[in-house]
Amino acid sequence: MIQAKQALFAVAISSLMAFSFSALGQSSADLVAGALDHGDRSSGDAADDGRRMPLEVLAFAGIEAGITVLELEAGTGYYTEILSRAVGPNGSVIMQNPPAFDGFFGEAVEQRLAGNRLSNVSLSRTNFDELDAADNSVDMVTWILGPHELWFQPAENVSLGDPEESFEEISRVLKSGGVFLVIDHMAEDSAGPEVGGTLHRIGEGIVTELAESAGLTILRSSNLHKNEDDPRNNNVFDPSIQGQTSKFVLLFEK
Repeated sequence: MIQAKQALFAVAISSLMAFSFSALGQSSADLVAGALDHGDRSSGDAADDGRRMPLEVLAFAGIEAGITVLELEAGTGYYTEILSRAVGPNGSVIMQNPPAFDGFFGEAVEQRLAGNRLSNVSLSRTNFDELDAADNSVDMVTWILGPHELWFQPAENVSLGDPEESFEEISRVLKSGGVFLVIDHMAEDSAGPEVGGTLHRIGEGIVTELAESAGLTILRSSNLHKNEDDPRNNNVFDPSIQGQTSKFVLLFEK
């Protein structure tokens, strides 16, 4: 299985390197590699690269220098910092987290942004169905390990956003031709959306249906994060599978 994954990654990287920028002569993979090698990057972030595969993921998405990225559910900012370095000084990143997650991420986010070290990053605290961006203003929206949260309540009667309205918001802020990168923990094909609030998983088909209903079209998918050994019916925090769940990777276009 490991050999098969390595072969898959090799094929993926060779095809992803085709994403290039005529102005800079750099591929998407080049931009991400430069971000990963930045001297100000923490050893803790670097230790996660093998598991999270940011080079492969963002090259798959076709990241470009100078673009505007809205990063939904940015968490403590692992991907925020990579995105910030990759889009460069002429680009920008909106780091979004719901206010209900302040208790989980607050201090770590402040430390990540302290001293204006990521000067092209702005922080946004909104629910997913009321995004802090103008119509047709964003080149790329990313939502990594997040859509299942739409069925999760961090406290009694606390919602993070209506599912349909959240995807409509993603479509609203994207420019024509803009892309939406989405990754999440896979649920069983027969599972309903309610497992998002219990197992922290979601069906690929549910996300695809919501995106297409909001006017987005699937461009491509990837098996980068697939794990055939994941039963897909247990909680993602179960020690037997934590950090190794099977995940879908999808790219949509407006």
